[in-house]
Amino acid sequence: MDLHFGDGKPTDEERAAVDALLGPPESSWEGADRSDADLRWARGGREARERRDLLLPGLHALNDRIGWISEGALGYLCRRLTVPPAEAYGVATFYAMFSVEPRPATVLHICTDLACAAAGAGEMCAGIESRLGPSGGVSVERSPCLGLCERAPAALAVRAGDPVRTAVSAPTTVEAAVLAASAPDSAPDEPPAAMAVPQAGDPSLTLLRRVGVVDPSSLDDYRAHGGYAALRRAFALGPAGVIREVTDSGLAGRGGAAFPTGRKWQATASQPDHPHYLVCNADESEPGTFKDRVIMEGDPYALVEAMTIAAYAIGAHQGYVYLRGEYPRALRRLEHALAQARARGLLGDDILGQGYAFDIEIRRGAGAYICGEETALFNSIEGYRGEPRSKPPFPVEKGLFGRPTVENNVETLVNVLPILTMGAPAYAATGTQRSTGPKLFCVSGSVDRPGIYELPFGATLGELLELAGVRDRLRAVLLGGAAGGFVRPDELDIPLTFEGTREAGTTLGSGVVMAFDDTVPLPRLLLRIAEFFRDESCGQCVPCRVGTVRQEEALHRIAERTGADAADDIALLREVGRAMRDASICGLGQTAWNAVESAIDRLGAYE
Repeated sequence: MDLHFGDGKPTDEERAAVDALLGPPESSWEGADRSDADLRWARGGREARERRDLLLPGLHALNDRIGWISEGALGYLCRRLTVPPAEAYGVATFYAMFSVEPRPATVLHICTDLACAAAGAGEMCAGIESRLGPSGGVSVERSPCLGLCERAPAALAVRAGDPVRTAVSAPTTVEAAVLAASAPDSAPDEPPAAMAVPQAGDPSLTLLRRVGVVDPSSLDDYRAHGGYAALRRAFALGPAGVIREVTDSGLAGRGGAAFPTGRKWQATASQPDHPHYLVCNADESEPGTFKDRVIMEGDPYALVEAMTIAAYAIGAHQGYVYLRGEYPRALRRLEHALAQARARGLLGDDILGQGYAFDIEIRRGAGAYICGEETALFNSIEGYRGEPRSKPPFPVEKGLFGRPTVENNVETLVNVLPILTMGAPAYAATGTQRSTGPKLFCVSGSVDRPGIYELPFGATLGELLELAGVRDRLRAVLLGGAAGGFVRPDELDIPLTFEGTREAGTTLGSGVVMAFDDTVPLPRLLLRIAEFFRDESCGQCVPCRVGTVRQEEALHRIAERTGADAADDIALLREVGRAMRDASICGLGQTAWNAVESAIDRLGAYE
């Protein structure tokens, strides 16, 4: 492999950022002073290639310290990791949170996605840009969903430095957002995670019972409220027994695909190829989704314990949490929880004296919706562009680093704890026969009490909205987020189960429920969905790369009443939608037409 580096040189600050992650360079080939080492000596090819997975953390290190990634800095990182600069440039430009062009040290991300758009984010952006001005020392960026939908509209300020500083302002105003950008350390603290759980403190809760009750920073408090009882039972059952309990419980994946969790674990555990890996998908980028954030912020030790159980069951000794880059508080809470677990013998070489070794590493995403797809997530961790892989082979055979891998999201994993503590039969008795257990729903939009709600599968949409305080003049409800579908106000008796929503011609997805009253312009909402998919398409396959653009163009024409009449454009939308659904590589392209189609057919959006 020929590596051709540019003439750009890293600054001392850029070198320091990379060296803080990788350690000092060992040879001149890696960038050390030539007087200290021989330029002809290089780290072995295999050893160097095995460090490519540090490319994403290296890009974060530069972006966090400097605010952007220069040619010299990228070249130095590539030399340290023996990665071709052209490939690293392709990775750096793949993510929305990175910049390869100079920009101010402070970046203010303003969410303009569905919930925030309905709350007036567009007008607020204009006010913020006017207040800060072009030379205000702040880069204002209109962002897709920040996962703060219960507090819309939302803003996230990031100020580069050592250390990087962040401030979340939600619900925000022009003045609050400007303060967060100008002085992140002076911005008001975020409300506790329990504020996102209207049911907090209800003893009937299962998954959310500790949120707002325990101190999320205290391992002792977690254990005093039943923490690590499930892990002890897992060790008593053995790996096969744990998988049998999860299988008998009927637990299905909570990320949207609803694949039986026990089957996935069994398929991975039975693979002769080793090592096995466990990956927690905490990159919940679906607009309207924020349940995993609330769990990680309010009950982080539950995720650590659940991952340890899952890894024990499948025979994995290394786990990864792929965490949204837009979740700074969740990052701090998880880092603290992992450190405490290691210090107390709950992670490491000999967990609870059982002779079982397991540890967890956090990998931060950087603003790419497509990385919620499991194989795109694997590519991202490995240091490549987050583009989905063709299947087969499936991840249970060849996943992360080409090894058998289980990937589950946060909600799926924390369900394992009550399964082991109450037993599979008791867990399966909750919900319905085909959709067992409790489910978390992210409710936002035109409701009085937005937040995370825990209900057993089988409750109706109307019952959920009644809990949340749905407002008058309800126009539509979006289920499943941007990749989901709309339903009418007269369809609130839909049972919230995998099979119930499917029979009603819609989808449960990850549990997004967004209510919109008649003050929200539906055509503008659909256009925002189309813009979202156009921006987030990775561009790997033609149906999605071209189809998302054509979909947006047609919706623009309809909204502006220019070009062909609406009937022609709607016919074109149907044709493009079918092509994307049938021929796209992954779920992004396959679902990009869903919400628009449902709005046309169920709501009569353009009649």
